[in-house]
Amino acid sequence: MPESTLRSVPLLDLKAQYAPIREEIRAAIDRVADSQYFILGPEVEALEREVAAYSQCRFGIGMSSGTDALTAAMMAIDVGPGDEVITTPYSFFATAGCIARLGAQAVFVDIDPLTFNLDPAGIEAAITGQTKAILPVHLYGQMADMDPIIAIAARHNLIVIEDAAQAIGAEYHGRRAGSIGHFGCFSFFPSKNLGGFGDGGMVTTNDPALAEKAKWLRNHGMNPKYYHKYIGGNFRLDALQAAVLRIKLKYLDSWTAGRQRNADRYRRLFAEAGLTQPATRNPQSVVPPFDAGFGRHVYNQFVIRTSRRDAVITQLKARQIGHEIYYPLPLHLQECFAGWGYRPGDFPHSEAAAAETLALPIYPELTEELQAAVVAAIAAA
Repeated sequence: MPESTLRSVPLLDLKAQYAPIREEIRAAIDRVADSQYFILGPEVEALEREVAAYSQCRFGIGMSSGTDALTAAMMAIDVGPGDEVITTPYSFFATAGCIARLGAQAVFVDIDPLTFNLDPAGIEAAITGQTKAILPVHLYGQMADMDPIIAIAARHNLIVIEDAAQAIGAEYHGRRAGSIGHFGCFSFFPSKNLGGFGDGGMVTTNDPALAEKAKWLRNHGMNPKYYHKYIGGNFRLDALQAAVLRIKLKYLDSWTAGRQRNADRYRRLFAEAGLTQPATRNPQSVVPPFDAGFGRHVYNQFVIRTSRRDAVITQLKARQIGHEIYYPLPLHLQECFAGWGYRPGDFPHSEAAAAETLALPIYPELTEELQAAVVAAIAAA
C-alpha cells in the first residue's frame, strides 16, 4: 500500500483490544452495578486468587495502583527514615518515589546496558548497615537476573521486592514475575499488558504473614473494623476494576503471544532493511531489544536503541507513528531527588539508555503492514 494511503499508527490501540470483548466487559460491569458492592468484595477476592495463581504465588492482595502496591510492600517491611533501598535509576518514577515517600533513601546501582535492568554485579558494593531491601525492576517485560539478586539478599538478610509493573506473566527460568522475591508488585494501568479501565495494582507473595500485613495496610491498617494495629493507607482496589481485569486475564496469554510475534517480525523487518548491522559497520544501525535468554519476555514495550533518535522521532512524527521515550531523564538526575547527592556521570549506562532508547508500537493487534510503515520511517531517518 502506498505511504499516502496508510493510516496513522498509534503507540497503543486499546479500542482494537476492547472491540472483541466488549459484551463480556459490559456484562461484568453490569454484574458489579447490580451487586452495588464497589470496594473490595467478591470480585476483588476472585481476581486476587486468579492473578496469584497465574503468577505462581500463594497470595494476591489487590491495590489501588502499582505505585500503591510498591508503597504497601515497603510499609509491610517497615521501610522508613534512615533506611536504604537498592534499586535502579532507569525506571518509572514510582520505583524511587515510593522509597522517598516513606522517608527512606534510594541507593542506585547502574543497569546492564543490554537488558536495561538492574546489574547484579554492582549490588553488593552498595550495601550498607542501613540497607533494608533490594528492589529490582523487570523493565519493558523482561525479568531482571534474579538468581544472583536473591543470593546477595540471602547473604545480607535483605528483603527483595520485585517491581513487576510491566511484566505480568514474564518468566525467569520457569518462574513467573512476582513469585521469586518476598513481594511482587504489579500495575494494571490501562497501558499495561493486563490493563484496567483506570488505576489498579496488586501485591503478590508466598509469605502468609507478609500477605496478612499488606492486606491490613491497604485498608488503613484496620482489623477488625475501626481497630488499627498499623498506620496504613487507602490502597483498596475497586470491584469494577477487578471485574474488568478478570475478563481480560482470560485473554492475556494470547495477547502476549501477539506481542512476541510482533517483536520477532520487527527484528526480521529491521534486518531486511539493513538496519541491524553491527555498529562498527554502520553507526546508524538500530539495536532491537536484547533477549537475555531467561525465558518468557512479554514485551510491555518494544524499545530500540539508536544514536540518531532525534532524526527517527522527526520521521515518526511526520508519518503519524506513535512512539515514546521511556525514560528521558534517569531517576538520579530528577530535580526532586537532588538532596540524595547524585550527579551526571554517576550511572553512565542509565544515562546512555535515557539518551538513545525509543519505544515503538508493539500491541497485539498491530499488523505487518503497519509494522513495515514503522520500519520504513526509521530507515528514512
